[in-house]
Amino acid sequence: MVDISILGQRYEVPEGLTILKALEWSGFQMTRGVGCRGGFCGACGTVYRLSNDHKLYYALACQTVIKAGMILGEIPFFPAQRPAYKLENLEASGEALIGLYPEILKCFGCNTCSKACPQGIDVLNVMSAVIRGDLPSAAEASFDCIACGLCVARCPSDNVPPNVSLLVRRLYGKYLSPPAGHLRYRLQELEGGSYKAEINGLKSAPLTELRQQYAVRQIEE
Repeated sequence: MVDISILGQRYEVPEGLTILKALEWSGFQMTRGVGCRGGFCGACGTVYRLSNDHKLYYALACQTVIKAGMILGEIPFFPAQRPAYKLENLEASGEALIGLYPEILKCFGCNTCSKACPQGIDVLNVMSAVIRGDLPSAAEASFDCIACGLCVARCPSDNVPPNVSLLVRRLYGKYLSPPAGHLRYRLQELEGGSYKAEINGLKSAPLTELRQQYAVRQIEE
């Protein structure tokens, strides 16, 4: 057993648990700040300190194993601006992004955003690429962003890198990325009714049959 602190209260939990499991072991019923449990959704952003250590650490609660002396604080959501827009009305340019997120230009390169990212993303590089108008680089560098919001919580310039990154990838996907020939072919198949009988069969099948088909489905390696 190890001692940890959750929201200022001491708890004793089994060694080897993730932060998320330690919270549940301690009696917390997780209705927010928990999602996929696989490190993909970004719902369980967590900050913590260690005993006799001044440094602030950042983590995903579902992926990080507890350490003795952890002082934990969950951040299931952090307020962030997200202006309304339609991709059809935007150009794939740095100017379009700065028009919606002018605070990007206030970034003074402290790199706190990158240090706070539990995914190890070079967030500062993403913001710099946006300012340069290099959307392909920004889209690629931010690909692993799961919008946990920890960088937003730490940015002294009030930037919202997850929302900026999301718009970058949307613009890149709509206007700049090479067309996917195999996707166009599959859409043509669907529109031509190639799978209509199979789809109707699945829609009308009983639940027991659907479960059986799911259990024996072929999984691509």
